[in-house]
Amino acid sequence: MTEGLSAPLLNAAVEATAELLNFSQAADATLSAFFRRHRSGVHDRAFIAETAYAVLRRKRRLEAMARQDPSLKRPRKATPRELVLLSLARIQGLSHRQLGEALQPGEAEWLDVIRAQAEPEMTLAEQLDFPDWLTERLATRMSAEALQALSRAMSTPAPLDLRVNTLKAERDAVLARLSAERLTATACPYAPQGVRLKGRPALQKHPLFLDGSIEVQDEGSQLLGYLLAPKRGEMVVDFCAGAGGKTMLLGALMRSTGRLYAFDVSQRRLVKMKPRVARSGLSNVHPARISGENDTRVKRLAGKIDRVLVDAPCSGLGTLRRNPDLKWRQTEQSIIELARKQADILAAAAKLVRPGGRLVYATCSILSEENEAIVDAFLAANPHYQRLSAQEVLAAQGISIACGDDMRLSPQVHGTDGFYAAVLERAQ
Repeated sequence: MTEGLSAPLLNAAVEATAELLNFSQAADATLSAFFRRHRSGVHDRAFIAETAYAVLRRKRRLEAMARQDPSLKRPRKATPRELVLLSLARIQGLSHRQLGEALQPGEAEWLDVIRAQAEPEMTLAEQLDFPDWLTERLATRMSAEALQALSRAMSTPAPLDLRVNTLKAERDAVLARLSAERLTATACPYAPQGVRLKGRPALQKHPLFLDGSIEVQDEGSQLLGYLLAPKRGEMVVDFCAGAGGKTMLLGALMRSTGRLYAFDVSQRRLVKMKPRVARSGLSNVHPARISGENDTRVKRLAGKIDRVLVDAPCSGLGTLRRNPDLKWRQTEQSIIELARKQADILAAAAKLVRPGGRLVYATCSILSEENEAIVDAFLAANPHYQRLSAQEVLAAQGISIACGDDMRLSPQVHGTDGFYAAVLERAQ
């Protein structure tokens, strides 16, 4: 921002930030509701959203900065306005001239006082901008240096990744068209049909989006489909299909043949899937709402399915680049409850797999409690399943990536969201 910031725009950003800091619902839903009530232009909405998300990303560091005010006789909780001002001035680097007209009396002097202080002493959790409980868990398996690298990567907004729908387009042609439209687009380094855009251009009305040639999907999420590696004519289940991003990838890999069941407990999410499937041109997708992992539909398919993907409900802590509110909304108790649900879902989904079939368990979490602990316990109770090397499964498809026997992706290493996946095969 080179021009001066207006008071109304700063006030709107503070109000939006205050609503997000209530953590009553997901940040994107809170912002959507805010913008429905406060009509504004595209650039103003972008500034408000970026400002509010910047506070969520660096909340603990900003709170530590606010404590530096020597006029305070005792520490107090920083206000949303103070956090926004500190973020704009200290993190995003706006000058007094850019902030001047928007500041209230005394705020310029307050920022000067904070700026004059030395870097505050901070705990490791404050340095990382993580809650204490999350820092303690990660520190048991990561060095301080690795944690700092993770924190830096998680505090950087994610790029916009697309997946080319091979039923309708080729990646090279999509890249050429986007480049001709002066959009900076490159091929993703790992996903065969991935495209990475610089910036966040609006694509909802782009012809390639409207005709189903492209879909928004993180590169890490795309790789899950290649771990499952469904073949033409097979029977496949996406057990926790959600709004269908991975379902459509699986359908494209199957070349719209065979039968692809998209199960989910939420009818609302399945309704959202329908227009996406229609755009994609797939004819083999069969969405179905299930009541839970023991639904009769699930029981009828027991032992008949070639490949099952379980993208389990999880904490989402691997997606902090996109959803920084999750590190403040999740708790130790919620992780315990999620792990219990994940174990139940994996056990139920495994019953679908035929002898010789494949099961992929995945999360977008960075916590071992949701990842290898779930898989290790499952394998101990189900000796007729064995682990395959995720790295070797991908290599067999021409995808060269250092991700481990269980796939572990991270933004600081791979440039993707944080993902975990285990590839399991049922014995004949």
